[in-house]
Amino acid sequence: MSERVVLAYSGGLDTSVAIPYLAEQTGGEVIAVAVDVGQDGEDLDTIRKRALACGAAESVVVDAKEEFAADFCVPAMQANALYMDRYPLLSALSRPLIVKHLVAAAKEFGGTTVSHGCTGKGNDQVRFEAGLSALNPDLKVIAPARDFAWTRDKAITFAEEKGLPIDVSAKSPYSIDQNLWGRAVETGFLEDIWNGPIEDVYAYTADPAEPREADEVVITFASGVPVALDGRPLTPYEIVAELNRRAGAQGVGRIDMVEDRLVGIKSREVYEAPAAITLITAHMELENVTVERDLARFKRSVDQRWGELVYDGLWFSPLKDSLDAFIADAQRHVSGDVRLTLHGGRAVVTGRRSDASLYSYDLATYDTGDTFDQSLAKGFVELWSLPSKIAAKRDRLRP
Repeated sequence: MSERVVLAYSGGLDTSVAIPYLAEQTGGEVIAVAVDVGQDGEDLDTIRKRALACGAAESVVVDAKEEFAADFCVPAMQANALYMDRYPLLSALSRPLIVKHLVAAAKEFGGTTVSHGCTGKGNDQVRFEAGLSALNPDLKVIAPARDFAWTRDKAITFAEEKGLPIDVSAKSPYSIDQNLWGRAVETGFLEDIWNGPIEDVYAYTADPAEPREADEVVITFASGVPVALDGRPLTPYEIVAELNRRAGAQGVGRIDMVEDRLVGIKSREVYEAPAAITLITAHMELENVTVERDLARFKRSVDQRWGELVYDGLWFSPLKDSLDAFIADAQRHVSGDVRLTLHGGRAVVTGRRSDASLYSYDLATYDTGDTFDQSLAKGFVELWSLPSKIAAKRDRLRP
């Protein structure tokens, strides 16, 4: 059997051209693997047929939307994952899922090499290759854009020479990556960080400045997993999809930031993540109600580290596995309802309730019925302040 190269296939120009190009470079057969993580666009059968028409020996298409929502988006929400406190990891979350299916295809079809379309300047090359190393370190990797200086101009010329059945004329002024968890836009005029985004940058969200009626939604969680909207039981995929529509219609989830890339440079990124921002906002508030103070304080540091690991391509790492276990345990009591108003580009919590709530009205109220024994506070404050008081006395005595 000749060598087989498993290609992460999108159906677009670059990866379609990569099929005959990789066959020429390696002398082997190419197995095209397309994974649907909710990026919209063409149907899977069209993508499968195009890969075969471009010369793939086999074409595998995977509908992974439900898997992506349940096994990747939900854990990110449970970790309140916002890289640099803003970016909800939409591209970073999809890469380990794609890697998982690339490795499965390599095993099924006897692949010895995996190929991806990432450049040498981005984070995704690390995410793909670190994931591959963790799941099957014996696989070799080829990245034509990085390893062979394969440019778009070269790809168009090659496609025309080979008569490949793909559109080589249309080109967006932006580089776009999108999936169920959100949409990322970069390059073009956005590379000048003084330029503000214009409306044609956006596709998942409406202009938040446009007047419209507000939308109110109640999200129900069970042990940290979203299970219903407005009392209707739904799967995580259905919840994310509906919130993308409803929160997106209110302009929720627009993010414009200068981001620290793993490769050491700063880049300007524009994101849209209506469902992600809405769910994380709701989940954080329900944790405020149900998670004990010291556990919550420690979890915030775990959440930050979890997000950094995923951003850095270390989804399949020992540390992330251990953090996953901690976060899962911390979700035991994160059950209840959160009500939000979606309007003017914001998801604002207006109500919360839970059978596992640690909030006590009788302890919190300042009105009649207050059960908080304020007589205990004086001694508590004195003991709490004692170390600082002793240190202050010492420091005043020192010359």
